[in-house]
Amino acid sequence: MRFLTAGLACSLTLLCAACASSGTSTAGHVRPVDVPPAASRADETAQWWYRSGAARAAGNGAMGGHAKNVIVFLGDGMSLTTVAAARILEGQRLGGSGEEHALSWEQFPNTGLSKTYNTDSQTPDSAGTMTAVATGVKSHMGAIGVSSGRRFDCEDSRQRHVQSWLRLASDAGLDTGIVTTARLTHATPAATYAHVPDRNWENDVDVPDEARAQGCRDIAQQILDFAPGRGPKVLMGGGRGNFLPAGERDPEYDDKVGQRLDGRDLTAEWRAANPGGAVVWNTAQLRAARDADAVFGLFEPDHMQYEHDRNRGDDGEPDLAEMTRFAIERLARDGKGYVLLVEGGRIDHANHEGNAYRALDETVAMSRAVQAAAEATSADDTLILVTADHSHTLNFVGYPTRGNPILGKVRGRVSEDDDPNAYALDATGLPYTTLVYANGPGYTGASNQQPAGPKVHFHKPSSFEPSDGRPDLREVDTEHPDFMQEALVPMRSESHGGDDVGIWARGPGSDAVRGTVEQNVIYHLIVQATPALRAQLCATGHCNADGVPVDLPVMTPVDAPLRAAD
Repeated sequence: MRFLTAGLACSLTLLCAACASSGTSTAGHVRPVDVPPAASRADETAQWWYRSGAARAAGNGAMGGHAKNVIVFLGDGMSLTTVAAARILEGQRLGGSGEEHALSWEQFPNTGLSKTYNTDSQTPDSAGTMTAVATGVKSHMGAIGVSSGRRFDCEDSRQRHVQSWLRLASDAGLDTGIVTTARLTHATPAATYAHVPDRNWENDVDVPDEARAQGCRDIAQQILDFAPGRGPKVLMGGGRGNFLPAGERDPEYDDKVGQRLDGRDLTAEWRAANPGGAVVWNTAQLRAARDADAVFGLFEPDHMQYEHDRNRGDDGEPDLAEMTRFAIERLARDGKGYVLLVEGGRIDHANHEGNAYRALDETVAMSRAVQAAAEATSADDTLILVTADHSHTLNFVGYPTRGNPILGKVRGRVSEDDDPNAYALDATGLPYTTLVYANGPGYTGASNQQPAGPKVHFHKPSSFEPSDGRPDLREVDTEHPDFMQEALVPMRSESHGGDDVGIWARGPGSDAVRGTVEQNVIYHLIVQATPALRAQLCATGHCNADGVPVDLPVMTPVDAPLRAAD
């Protein structure tokens, strides 16, 4: 997947950087980029998405950016309602009424909105959305690093590989890193390094035989597909099982083993490719690896634990803020610039599970991580961008009085004569919570797992019975971490929402973050604001006369696993 040899790339990068330093491009005043109108979906090709995204970013002035480093925070499923409710929760935990509080990124100077739909779906999934954020090209539901096509068609997808800003940064000689609380092979992190038409192909067991015969490879092994010395210096998250061979016992849990049937131990292959690196699986090991050249942290066989549930001891797992500080310290060490993805991955999972407590708690944990990044970097040289991939069906309802517990039942007036300190009642005379879900497992009818009434986390039933009215919540502790908010429509898993999500930014180029943009524009805002990234694209012939990257880079699929020498 290399475009040029390292030496030639370096020479052309320097030449292109010198060219870009003259003329109008560094001032951000570039001529408008012409984009042909898309008369139909057939006209929305990968190149069209790429060029149209470049046009919007350049029109917003992103070419005036001069970021040395980029940190992208992605709150998976972090809807605007989730942000607002988490803001209040953190404010109330700090002793205030909550509404006046602000999460760390809400103090950033520049904001915008992102339109999240996939090419084939009004309400999107995390794979297609993160592919848009990471590559500048919108794609289908389930797509990981490939442009829009048929989801399960391996052969077709091999002609549609698209390059992420993480791989672009690696080619440009910058350091890179990925931090997530989900599996490292899950949709958001995977879209920065892997290429498959179906997000579920996380390890070799998951790849259909036909797809394997056509040359498609699982997501986990693609984490090794970097030129020597160019791979991520920091990889941290969950998902050990996808990297270890079947039969090999998990280092933490006696009852768990690796999941790979191809016999490969990808952690051992990573060690061989990174002789000065360390593979770690708990907090103590991570802290002991501070001086390692590279770190591969796999803290759980599956997703990492929720912040509320995690083991905070040395034999447990670090929180997102600690992983973020560690990553920044390591990536900044060599001084050549870096690109880092940090994902609050479990916000999404808690929303799917109909449990607002954990969704908000995970959002607050990400706020601490963003604050840690802001304190560890300078707005003079580091662009920090915070966004989400998609929304959820969490709703903020009623007329609760100022300072009412965000996870509590609504107390407040519906009419002028109401007592503001009494429970607000529905039309049947029953109280209700401020936060509810439009659908999901919190439906109050009896399920095959729990009786009728309020549901308790964790609840993932396979069947429901119709509810007989609403439950009486007066004696129910709705602020308990395991309380599940009521859901209108019974579903095994709550769904995503199709509404816009926020973008918040500070640092060089962040003033281009404004207005409502297509989600793939985020890639172009990042690339255009970072001279090393746009220079790499210019060096490989993908820029126009003003130095704006407008032509989609073509990638050649890797046909064989890149194994380190024994």
